[in-house]
Amino acid sequence: MAITEPLTFLFHDYETGGVDPRRDRPLQFAAIRTDEHFNIIEEPIMLYAKICDDYIPHPKACLITGITPQKTLEEGVCEAEFIARIHAEMARPGTCALGYNSIRFDDEVTRNTLYRNFFDPYAREWQNNCSRWDIIDSLRLARALRPDGIVWPTYADGSPSLRLEDLTQANGIGHDHAHDALSDVYATISMAKLLKEKQPRLFDFVFQNRSKQTLQKSLDVANMKHFSMYPLDIPRIWEI
Repeated sequence: MAITEPLTFLFHDYETGGVDPRRDRPLQFAAIRTDEHFNIIEEPIMLYAKICDDYIPHPKACLITGITPQKTLEEGVCEAEFIARIHAEMARPGTCALGYNSIRFDDEVTRNTLYRNFFDPYAREWQNNCSRWDIIDSLRLARALRPDGIVWPTYADGSPSLRLEDLTQANGIGHDHAHDALSDVYATISMAKLLKEKQPRLFDFVFQNRSKQTLQKSLDVANMKHFSMYPLDIPRIWEI
């Protein structure tokens, strides 16, 4: 009988030299592994990647993160070793790798860096009961449908803010070094705990439906009905 590895969360975050995951390079990576109840079970991981000779980070990125090219050269490892260590953590059986806006940004950084260094960019996302998830989308859903229990900050014009530093400040969560990868990881864990505490049913629903295999079971394609806001008797726009 095969032994199933227990589920663990790998909360992670990158700081990069720009906003394009395909062209810009990672400068810093941090991660913390927890159990399914968000108890930290291993020592935090924090790595710097030495900047490549053919890449210059955006000056604004250096100002925001405080990470200069000189710092990466002094404290970092080469990118191949950097991503190899990250891949080893993310590919551990039973790992759910997650972050804050990780699906749209951090996972793309991971994929591109893996590919650039001759790793399979996708295997760690599904093999050996591994998966990925993103806390920001769960918070978007909670704000729209189950807002009770969480303070939702807004910008000066009244529009909603889901910036991690705004959410942590509004909810009394310590986050003294925003845009430091390890500080952002701790803040993300705290927001995940808060969401699970205040809206446990929504949290469990979203988590259980994080994979397409689970979602496919909920789809009855044969009996699916199409709904449209345009009835047939409205003239087509090109006929007007």
